[in-house]
Amino acid sequence: MATEPLQALLQRAFPDATDLHVEDRTGGGDHFQVSVTSARFNGLPLLEQHRLVNDALADPLRDGTIHELRIKTKGTT
Repeated sequence: MATEPLQALLQRAFPDATDLHVEDRTGGGDHFQVSVTSARFNGLPLLEQHRLVNDALADPLRDGTIHELRIKTKGTT
């Protein structure tokens, strides 16, 4: 899978994101690194922040399109 569809899903879930990146870590289209900075994460524990990202990418995670997902999240100041 290309990174653009994942980027679009994350942009819909986090329209206020000040920084949003999706990287194909291996070039095989199934191992991704995502980084999201959003005010939506402010005050949330890391586990809940990652849960929101997983929810946004639920379909490609469920159907096996994403084999491995590394997540970096950050609230805004």
